[in-house]
Amino acid sequence: MVGDSGRAPARERLLDAAEELFFERGIAATGVDAVLRRARVAPATLYAHFPGKDHLVAAYLRRRHERWRAAWDDALQRCGDDPDARALAVFDALDVFPGPQGSTRGCAFLAAAVEICDSGHPAQEWLVADTRLLDDRLRALAADAGAADPDALAAELLLLYDGALAARTRHRLVPGGTPPRARALAAAAIARHRS
Repeated sequence: MVGDSGRAPARERLLDAAEELFFERGIAATGVDAVLRRARVAPATLYAHFPGKDHLVAAYLRRRHERWRAAWDDALQRCGDDPDARALAVFDALDVFPGPQGSTRGCAFLAAAVEICDSGHPAQEWLVADTRLLDDRLRALAADAGAADPDALAAELLLLYDGALAARTRHRLVPGGTPPRARALAAAAIARHRS
């Protein structure tokens, strides 16, 4: 929603700025002042919406998790009842999921997990939620695709998903190379796990 001045509400501007800066520069390397400048809000506005930086980080990851889940849900819906296509939908969602332009950080959740080691940090909830979504959904989709060992196929699909994110980072660093082929490798894994 855009306010009367044509700008997004302050909370959304804060989250947009946090997403851009935390994802691209890293959480620890990004001070609150940089977020305030990017969002064009005063410190009092930040603290009216979030108790502090840690809660802003949690809100950024929560919003990103919800967007990612919606993108994956949309990809699943486009697959209809085809179990193989549904198991591969995570890669289709990854292809269309928005991320900061030119980013080379890979997965926002893995990048954040490297920086947030405190189990009491408010963002931990969303780091765990992302992993659970991937693990649980990939396992269910592997079973639906007829895998003899759904856990093994789900683990392989997760490795290919994580690898696709890392390969995109490498591909952006050295343009012109071969783009990642994770989806094709995942399709072969699905066929192999049914044998």
